[in-house]
Amino acid sequence: MKDFAALFTALDQTTKTSVKTAALADYFASAPEDDKIWTIALLSGRRPRRAITTTKLREWAAEHAGIPLWLFEACYPVVGDLSETIALVLPEPQSRVEKSLSAWIATLRGLDNAEDDVRKATILEAWDGLPPIERFVFNKLITGGWRMGVSQKLMTRALAKATGIEEAELTHRLMGDWSPDSVSWESLIEAPDPTADLSRPYPFYLAYQLEQESHELGDVSDWLAERKWDGIRGQLILRGGERYLWSRGEELMTDRFPEFAQLIDFLPSGTVIDGEVLAYDRAAEAPLSFNKLQPRIGRKTVPKKLLTEAPCILMAYDLLEWQGADLRQTPLADRRSILEEAIAALPPVLPLRISPRVAADDWDGLAQARAISREIGAEGLMLKRLNAPYLAGRKKGDWWKWKVDPLTIDAVMIYAQAGSGRRATLYTDFTFAVWNGNDLVPFTKAYSGLTDAEFREITAWVRKNTTDRFGPVRQVTPHHVFEIAFEGIQASPRHKSGVALRFPRMARWRKDKPLQEANTLDDLNQMLAQYG
Repeated sequence: MKDFAALFTALDQTTKTSVKTAALADYFASAPEDDKIWTIALLSGRRPRRAITTTKLREWAAEHAGIPLWLFEACYPVVGDLSETIALVLPEPQSRVEKSLSAWIATLRGLDNAEDDVRKATILEAWDGLPPIERFVFNKLITGGWRMGVSQKLMTRALAKATGIEEAELTHRLMGDWSPDSVSWESLIEAPDPTADLSRPYPFYLAYQLEQESHELGDVSDWLAERKWDGIRGQLILRGGERYLWSRGEELMTDRFPEFAQLIDFLPSGTVIDGEVLAYDRAAEAPLSFNKLQPRIGRKTVPKKLLTEAPCILMAYDLLEWQGADLRQTPLADRRSILEEAIAALPPVLPLRISPRVAADDWDGLAQARAISREIGAEGLMLKRLNAPYLAGRKKGDWWKWKVDPLTIDAVMIYAQAGSGRRATLYTDFTFAVWNGNDLVPFTKAYSGLTDAEFREITAWVRKNTTDRFGPVRQVTPHHVFEIAFEGIQASPRHKSGVALRFPRMARWRKDKPLQEANTLDDLNQMLAQYG
């Protein structure tokens, strides 16, 4: 734990990528293999299941520190981090307990089925035997709240530096369904055949939002334009007589979409297709709203009723593997030709379509096609250079998202809540309302879009204009109008307003607009009728 805590400290004390990379590389070159595997798992989101609730941790910490719980609760929002708050209020350690990172994780996992008194005794013994920084990291292991400022790409770069293995190869090895229980350092990192796991997907290629004028990309004929569909990005893998469906977030979704099983009989083994899972109206040959797809996202098994109400297809974008051959370095134009030919030969009843090309003679023509995206259930266009390979991660140059402008509505801030971490002393999470006659009806929350200076300004105002308190939430005098941007709108019986927004954020603080000129619930319902 001592070495891992030192790594955590080194990463936390710098924002420089080169320093973080060097610290990680040094750790991966010297740490025990079990600890290295768990470090990779923690940094890639494969965290052990939480065995103890935060409520219990707060109660035990306050009791052990000899302070009332209300005082601990008052400290928590000021510090902004539960693990740090616990580490700060506890008395100095009474002994020294030496365990490795993997040993501490094994200790915590052993508490899954233990009685509360055993859990409490184990946690208190650890708190009394660890110095402050290791105690803080131990608390992070319990809560799972890791924010180390390390992306998976940065971690992979450090692994490449430590091992001498190519970064792209390591990125592929770290994909898929693995855990520290199922792999060793040797099998995951150093084994010579990273494709031995038939279910393993390829790293996804991601695009940035278009930053320049479209005509600055050169001749339109050098690009493939297609719709940016609003579904779940996924890879369908057909290997060894089995199918696997992975989300972009590396979640295995196979069982949620059983209709894709029939593709095994029509496509060759060694096929990997990158595409978008969409709820789809096959009679109209048109995608359904994301709202239709949503009930299937969290399901482990899908009942027949839901299969009927929300039939799904894979809208294919790209072909990454064909008949066992990795095509990622093949130009997009050639990958697309193979994909088009393969899908054209399939019976139309199968749940697979190819994302149509959006043809235009010039960039103005593509701009016109982009303008109607929302009306046909798309978010805009994707622009892909025809001679480009399929890369890994988010890159600039060959792939661009050309999304339509977001929908916007002017709303009144009525509630505020403090943030967490470095923004624990600022009010950053807000609830917004629109007019319904003479009443303000809450309809969405948003917490991003303002500058740090604006968050400080609105925080000072909230403190002076709070009219009521509900736990951490402050009700404020209706006064400020904000422009809320969002990507979509749908009906929602769970919300008082009857609507829910997709990806709401604050686009502007409308200091120029009086309270009475904020939008109305009727305006939201008109948007719902048009775009819902």
